[in-house]
Amino acid sequence: MGICVQEVLDLNVMKHAVVRTGQEQLADQQIEWVSVIEEPVENFIRKHEIVLTTGIGCQDDPETLGTFVQDVIQSGASALTIATGRYITEIPQQVLEFAEGQDFIIIEIPWKVPFSDIFHDVLDAINKNNEYKRNQAESLRQKLTNGVLNGQSLEDLMRILYDEINIPVAISDDEKKVRANYDFDTKVIDALNGFSDTPVKKVDVPDVPLDEHPLYHHLDQYDVDGQTCYELTIFSNGKKQGYLLFMPKHKSQLNWFTIHALEHGLTACALYFLTENAVEMTEIRLKDNFVYQLAKEKQILDAKALSKGELLGYDLSLPYACLVGDFQIEEVKDASWDDEQDQSGQSSLHSVNYYVQKEITHASQQLERKTMSTFDEGEVIIFLEIDQSGYQETVNHFLDMVERRLHDQLAPVYFAWGVGLHNDGFQSFYESYHEARTALDIHTEQHGFGERTFFEETKVNRLLMRIAENHELIQMVKETIEPLVEYDLKRQAELIHTFMTYQKYKGNVSQTARALNLHRQSLLYRLKNIENLTNLSLIDADDSFLLELSIRLWLLKQFK
Repeated sequence: MGICVQEVLDLNVMKHAVVRTGQEQLADQQIEWVSVIEEPVENFIRKHEIVLTTGIGCQDDPETLGTFVQDVIQSGASALTIATGRYITEIPQQVLEFAEGQDFIIIEIPWKVPFSDIFHDVLDAINKNNEYKRNQAESLRQKLTNGVLNGQSLEDLMRILYDEINIPVAISDDEKKVRANYDFDTKVIDALNGFSDTPVKKVDVPDVPLDEHPLYHHLDQYDVDGQTCYELTIFSNGKKQGYLLFMPKHKSQLNWFTIHALEHGLTACALYFLTENAVEMTEIRLKDNFVYQLAKEKQILDAKALSKGELLGYDLSLPYACLVGDFQIEEVKDASWDDEQDQSGQSSLHSVNYYVQKEITHASQQLERKTMSTFDEGEVIIFLEIDQSGYQETVNHFLDMVERRLHDQLAPVYFAWGVGLHNDGFQSFYESYHEARTALDIHTEQHGFGERTFFEETKVNRLLMRIAENHELIQMVKETIEPLVEYDLKRQAELIHTFMTYQKYKGNVSQTARALNLHRQSLLYRLKNIENLTNLSLIDADDSFLLELSIRLWLLKQFK
């Protein structure tokens, strides 16, 4: 941070100064310090210094003076001021030509001007300018911070930043969507985001004047069809949120104040996204809790409840079916969600929830159906808007879309769904949930994960569940089924499956054999074995009914 050479020349103490070389560099070269150096230079000069010299070691020796000037240039100094009149009466032409060839500024002052006065006035100007720039940067920081806290938009924040640095700026989120643009060429943004065929080249080492600033290490520079653009990544809460883009007309605009202004802009954007995420997470929690209460707590849907739903974006007056899903995660780590999870089951659960919610939203948009959803320890609860008749087709279409896309992203995850629609009214969310949960429990007890079960299709199983509450009947069933269960466990004979298939085909031996891919005699042998183990006759209707009832109850796992 400092002042340019032209501002030094404007000081009263320099009124007798004459610029001998580098006239075009006066506004670009920054002065942060002033020093008095005589030959040799060695390592006594820093970058961005204006050097004062009497040339005491170079008098009447143009070559020595030339070497001295060359060393000053190589040290990174911004300008050299030579006092003429005592040791050097006139600056040699070859020295001036060399400096001009290097675009380096040489200033001549008369011997009568004291170095102490120059030293004092230049440092005073630098300090005053630094104080002004610090106050200006602090004022910008406060404006940007207050803007975020007062709910101003990203566009408003970029306007504040642009007014201070006069450089086109833009913000895009982590999905490359432009969130704010102030005087930034949209064609350049499209090229950077890969939305056009315009050639983009990333510069390996960004070319900026203040490469010692910490922000420099987080800066990316791009050449977009001959135009130079810079990019800073916005992080908040340890997560990449987006990008701050800026496009100076010349790199000299990237002075100390501009870099600090961009740093404050970056901080304000990070705070904005953090606030936005907090608001979004709060809204998600409110919605989750609301839907969870609809499903798990029996409540009267009065005007207050309807109004609360409306505030959250839900229309509770629409007809909804309830879909309850459980999922199973295989012990396989899928590359598509490496960034979202670690080895913990909880992280895996959160990853699945994220993808499921994403696909629920996508499917509802594609089908133009309202949805309300929540998650509870691996349980997915969805209320899906339906028509008052033929709702099963809508449900199946919706779940097909969700599962198809999830399968592409989360191959090791398998779902089972239960679906409920209570007959007492379309606003019976609590009853619909429990019907869906019952249907799902019945299905998973018998079949494990996969497929869907509608509550109205579970009448027989629900009846069996009630029957299973009779302890005497349970004992009778155990005595009937245990010989088959033990035999199947020891011999892997599949006698239970054989009998249920036989019953499915109503005792038709030929159809049962084809379905089981067995020879007719093998099937007859199995059926005879079932009769011997159970002491029941399969051609006797009562015996056959007792055995099927016992197997169905055993499959429901209502007893040990």
